[in-house]
Amino acid sequence: MLAGRFVRPSDLSAGERALLEEAGCRARTLIEPDADSLAHAIAAGEDPLGDAVARLRSAEARRRRGAIYTPKRIVGAMVGWAAKQAAPARVVDPGAGSGRFLLAAGREFAQAELVAVETDPLAALLLRANAQVRGERHRLTVLVEDYRSVALPRAAGPTLFLGNPPYIRHHDIEPVWKEWFANAAARRSLNASRLAGAHVHFLLQTACLAAPGDFGAFITSAEWLDVNYGSVARQLVADALGGVAVHVFAANASPFPNAAATGAIICFHVPSAGEAHHKGHADDAVRFRQINTAPQLDNLDGGREIQRVRLRRTKRWSSLLRPAAKAPSDFIELGELCRVHRGQVTGCNDAWIAGGHAQNLPTRCLVPAVTRARELFDAGDFLHNVDGLRRVVDLPIDLDELDPVERRETERFLRWARSLGAEASYIARHRPAWWAVRLRHPAPILCTYMARRPPAFVRNPHAARHLNIAHGIYPRDAMPTRTLDALAKWLRGNVETASGRTYAGGLTKFEPKEIERLLVPPPAQLQ
Repeated sequence: MLAGRFVRPSDLSAGERALLEEAGCRARTLIEPDADSLAHAIAAGEDPLGDAVARLRSAEARRRRGAIYTPKRIVGAMVGWAAKQAAPARVVDPGAGSGRFLLAAGREFAQAELVAVETDPLAALLLRANAQVRGERHRLTVLVEDYRSVALPRAAGPTLFLGNPPYIRHHDIEPVWKEWFANAAARRSLNASRLAGAHVHFLLQTACLAAPGDFGAFITSAEWLDVNYGSVARQLVADALGGVAVHVFAANASPFPNAAATGAIICFHVPSAGEAHHKGHADDAVRFRQINTAPQLDNLDGGREIQRVRLRRTKRWSSLLRPAAKAPSDFIELGELCRVHRGQVTGCNDAWIAGGHAQNLPTRCLVPAVTRARELFDAGDFLHNVDGLRRVVDLPIDLDELDPVERRETERFLRWARSLGAEASYIARHRPAWWAVRLRHPAPILCTYMARRPPAFVRNPHAARHLNIAHGIYPRDAMPTRTLDALAKWLRGNVETASGRTYAGGLTKFEPKEIERLLVPPPAQLQ
């Protein structure tokens, strides 16, 4: 049906033809059997083919491909913004999927060439089918290849880059593309991290392909606003791509149904050579706006104007979405008073968080520790006792410190731990002794660091240890108990999620250095 009714086999790439040959008549099960109803829905601007694949492919399969189909309202908002800018000679959609962006743009820009880039042969087939029904096949080019390998010829006018670049985490990116990213960034004197996701790769490739006067709108995840591996994206938006606006979805307003993902719409105009951006002023502004409700999508205008020179020196951009509260002049950074350290990593919680196999170990080696963030969230202001905490096995490096009975029980335990693979973990192999977890000293204040809420700052008077689900706050100099109590209370009442980094699903993360940069009253005021 796909080949005979909606697309011509002669138009297909080798991958698309192979897909049809391998699937045979089973390809028909991807769509409704009534071709006329499908054609009517497609002609009306719907995407039943893309909807069907999104339903039938597992979330895991779509995640590996970075294939998240964009809702119609978001597509319309971005095409509407582009229509206010210029009439493009060409529209390029990297990671085009079933063609939602490209075909919506085709309806708006009747004379533009349409170029789709998509690695998935099935998605390319759906795109061709949609284009055929809408009468756009004559001006459509489908490149079934990776966007990072594409070279575009010159266009007769400006190119509009439009779409939803695939969100693929660095774990699933092949080494060859990580190498490409590092080299392409280096050629532009950008500092690249191999931890960057595919959406950052695609922003860089767009900067490589774009000519002065080109423009675009992409929707991506929003992590690049804050994280270290998003620095290339921030540099590109501030300069090479000529960002004009960044619209960020609030944590509770996920742009994609059934996907725990953040979202940011980037609007840009590529500057002319030698200019700081398209207006030619090095100190002009980029608009930042938070999207809290769907109606706010209908007009991608407005927002706080942030000077471009400030963007270049700001590492975390999500804080730019709201006016910064001005701290009193005598406030200091928490790092001047305290060091903040991550909790210990065991390398194998199944072995080192004590269970039945550890019950005969020396009591002094079974250390009460906070091993779950919930234990701090539920504690309130103080961790009043350690009775409810699990024990972590913290053996000495030198087992000769143990008496013969203790040594015998410890050896028995270690044989069991080896059977779990505890000896072979990366962490264990890089410890002085693979069995020695070496918990940090007790921290007077413990804090959570990742949640959909501000951190919990909990006093720790009973000296519980902590694993890497929490941070420990350690005074640089001796601090009276009442000052510690007051400091923890102040942090509980004044630290908001805006001070951290927002990740997929609205999770906010606080790294140790971000905790240390929090502004707090000086000790005299705390007391």
